[in-house]
Amino acid sequence: MSKLYFTYSAMNAGKSAILLQAAHNYRECGMEVMLWTSVHHAEDPTAPAGEIESRIGLRAGAHAFRDDVDLFKAIRDHRTAHTVDAVFVDEAQFLTPDQVWQLARVGDDLGIPVLCYGLRTDFQGALFPGSAALLAITDDLREARTICHCGKKATMNLRRDKAGAAVTSGAQVGVEKSDYKSLCRKHWREALGR
Repeated sequence: MSKLYFTYSAMNAGKSAILLQAAHNYRECGMEVMLWTSVHHAEDPTAPAGEIESRIGLRAGAHAFRDDVDLFKAIRDHRTAHTVDAVFVDEAQFLTPDQVWQLARVGDDLGIPVLCYGLRTDFQGALFPGSAALLAITDDLREARTICHCGKKATMNLRRDKAGAAVTSGAQVGVEKSDYKSLCRKHWREALGR
């Protein structure tokens, strides 16, 4: 039975590296994978292709998804000309709830496992819509872990301004990954003055 998987964490836990390693393992076994990533941060958000890149330097080309992409249809249509043994989705927090259901259909109706990787919450501690839908309907939840500077498990994402101060309001998505720090809840609360 094919499943919908969601591996989530705070930033800097290595989600993209884990995804690329898992995709490599499938390929080593002679299987074909289809990689997807959000073009939310891309220089050209209309580009048909994106790139998955990990902080440790691993990278791979990927199909690009935007809010208007029907992932079930795109994967089904791709499968008519190519073998697809597994689908990997990076930056899954940027999926729409409808796209999460489309990916569930890929597993349910096409029999292809779908492995999604992304953040659970934003810098204000709120769920991303895609992550909320994944947490609600995923068959298999997995947590990738990283640590706070104190050594505890980091579960929160702190956004910082150019001076390094905590940002407490603004758009849910910030562009620069370097503007974020992973913290345990206690140190996140302290940084925000909560």
